[in-house]
Amino acid sequence: MVSIATWNINSVRLRVDQVLRFLQEQQPDVLCLQEIKTIEATFPHEAFEAAGYTHRAVHGQKGYHGVATVSRIPLRELTRNDWQANGEARHVGVELLGAGQGLVLENVYIPAGGDVADRTVNPKFGQKLDFLERMTRWSDTLDRPTLLVGDFNVAPLDCDVYDHKALLKVVSHTPLEVETLQRLSDAHGWVDLGRKHIPAPLRNWSWWSYRTFWQGKDRGRRLDHMWASPGLAAQSSGHRVIEETRHWEQCSDHVPLITEFNL
Repeated sequence: MVSIATWNINSVRLRVDQVLRFLQEQQPDVLCLQEIKTIEATFPHEAFEAAGYTHRAVHGQKGYHGVATVSRIPLRELTRNDWQANGEARHVGVELLGAGQGLVLENVYIPAGGDVADRTVNPKFGQKLDFLERMTRWSDTLDRPTLLVGDFNVAPLDCDVYDHKALLKVVSHTPLEVETLQRLSDAHGWVDLGRKHIPAPLRNWSWWSYRTFWQGKDRGRRLDHMWASPGLAAQSSGHRVIEETRHWEQCSDHVPLITEFNL
């Protein structure tokens, strides 16, 4: 069995102790991190090395964005796609070389898209849609067993947010974003592992705003995802959301997801 996790950590240097605690408690073989907010040179390599995650692919930038894949399984970096066409560090692709050999693991941080769901007045929203369209064209070319994970910044289903009607005009749940994400899904026949193992309409959220979480109101959204090629999805044996990390001190606003595969 191979277990793979994903987590938007919102600064890996600030929260490296929390990441190490998660790795010790959950023991995933591979962890994909988003929003690491650091360059490779200042990534906390020594901490991961000491924890046994001796294989790493880090695509970062100073202060913003950035992704990293850390692993106990040997891997090799394959690609760094710039789907936003602006040089931001939002993707790294690797191939597993040990257990699960041949599996391609794509780690992505899709742009949030700003606050206004109109590209004519909010360029960030347009960049998000263009990012997804470029990913769609890329997905259409894939011919290997692939796992696509990360912070997609879209909650696609009505039950993926705490209040569907209230959020229809809120970026992350607008019909246009949902339609655009569906085209990405269709391009490769991706299987949404979160909903394979926790079927709709069961509660399955991964993000809670810093602004409202302290109020004790369960206003969650499912923004983080793990998607698999159909054949690989058939080998997934379990999936879980580690909600307790959202209660840790000075935590990320996202929580980790873990999927196990019989490979």
